[in-house]
Amino acid sequence: MQHEAHAHEQQHTGHENHQGHEGHEGHAGHHEHHGRHEPHGRHEPHGRHGQHDHQGHATGAVSWSMAMKATLHCLTGCAIGEVLGMIIGTSLGWGNAPTMVLAIVLAFFFGYSLTLWAVVRAGLSLKAAIGVALAADTLSITVMEIVDNGVLLLVPGAMDAHLSDALFWGALAFAFLVAFLITTPVNKWMIGRGKGHAVVHQYHH
Repeated sequence: MQHEAHAHEQQHTGHENHQGHEGHEGHAGHHEHHGRHEPHGRHEPHGRHGQHDHQGHATGAVSWSMAMKATLHCLTGCAIGEVLGMIIGTSLGWGNAPTMVLAIVLAFFFGYSLTLWAVVRAGLSLKAAIGVALAADTLSITVMEIVDNGVLLLVPGAMDAHLSDALFWGALAFAFLVAFLITTPVNKWMIGRGKGHAVVHQYHH
């Protein structure tokens, strides 16, 4: 009788220990689930915060310095193209109209080329770089060429001046200055909206 009672007590004790062990596993599982769930809850706001920062950077305030650098980049290509076009046209004895057309074409060519060179060096493929250059420079170069050539047409005698004349170089410098002053606000507006040279900035880092 005592042996049976002792065996019964061991079975009862083992049953309680087994229940306690199961309860402990369930409790541990609950903590494990809670531990996994808590970082996930913190991760989502972090993602939203990063997205907010990126959007704020794309549409935030743009400094005049940034806009001036973008305009100077376009002006450099335009100046190279225009001067080269005028030298070629004058050397070949062309009239004002074909010389101006050649100068404008070369201005676009060299303006795009500077951007292509920069983004290809950053690791972009040539095809992708062409798309970036077209998006970054088209409007800026267009505005610059309209203003630049418009000023040259308005300055008396500028289009008929020769490369050796001071009037030619003085009128050209003045035209570039006016084009720079007018194109800079355009670039500032475009960059502030994630367009123009804003698409190039990400490849400069």
